[in-house]
Amino acid sequence: MESKARRKERLNRGIKVRTEGIYAVSSLKEMTYLLAPRLLLILGLLIIPLVVPSMYWQRVICMTCIFALLALAFDFLAHHVGIVCLGGALFIGLGGYISGILNSSFGLPLVLTIPIATLGGALISTLLLLPCLPVRGIYFAIVSLMYPLMLSRIIEALGLFGGTDGIAGLTTFPNIWVDQYLIIGVVLIAVFSLRRLVNEDIGLVLRGIKDNDQAVKASGMNITWYKAQAVFLAATIGCFAGAYLTHLYGWVGISLFGLDFSILPIAATVLGGMGTLIGPVLGASILTPLSEMLRALGPLRIVFYCLILVGFILFKPEGLMNYFQRKYHQFEHWIEV
Repeated sequence: MESKARRKERLNRGIKVRTEGIYAVSSLKEMTYLLAPRLLLILGLLIIPLVVPSMYWQRVICMTCIFALLALAFDFLAHHVGIVCLGGALFIGLGGYISGILNSSFGLPLVLTIPIATLGGALISTLLLLPCLPVRGIYFAIVSLMYPLMLSRIIEALGLFGGTDGIAGLTTFPNIWVDQYLIIGVVLIAVFSLRRLVNEDIGLVLRGIKDNDQAVKASGMNITWYKAQAVFLAATIGCFAGAYLTHLYGWVGISLFGLDFSILPIAATVLGGMGTLIGPVLGASILTPLSEMLRALGPLRIVFYCLILVGFILFKPEGLMNYFQRKYHQFEHWIEV
């Protein structure tokens, strides 16, 4: 019996031909190939709380998701809009304080304080950053970094909202499962919503603003309006994280304006891979638990952060997710000639 000639072909080539523009696949193997990374992300995030042994590490999962949301917001603005925003601490602080004040002073339940703080904090953040939208590059980054420093000093100097002691005794979530699956669900929604957004027409406009804003302006579009929408969306993600963090610990204070909330998301984005959206989530999933494991070293753990970032910038600037995606698309299989 004559044997048939066979050769190797990259698995994604045939799939690309059949799915480009029509979004249809012809076999279960190809459907599995396309869905496997997404299912791995979803199932991985949903299963992790079930296998984590202690409440301490369950809290670490919650903090990981908070930093993942901030890293997502940073990646969206930096790579898809061209706005380098270091205002993660601004979003966290505004969302946290608004939610805390509504709960402590007005007695509103967290099912109301979190949505109000999310949208209200995003609106205030956008209004504060609106005059700076015509400014690009390092100048916008500096301004966005100054706001949380300024607000924390104002609260400390004037003794507002409890001053350095903050506001304690806030309503917390009913149990640890609500804590974890609420923030995990929001991370999944944010990832897939932003991915869908950047592939729509508005995503094309935002990338055009990033590449050549004058050309977009010459076409009759209001680039400030589009930038404001992008900043509001990123601020909504960050302010939700701040409101959630307030009710996670039942306390709000000026530490929510700390620089960690502005710097660590950048490190997570560099580590995971800028522009992938899922890369920042991967980076936060590595850096946040690593930070907790190195807590015993005190200030020396910053040295490890620096070494990791320098290593990735020098030897793997594309980040982990871009590397994994390239390797995944290089899988080969045998086909008959």
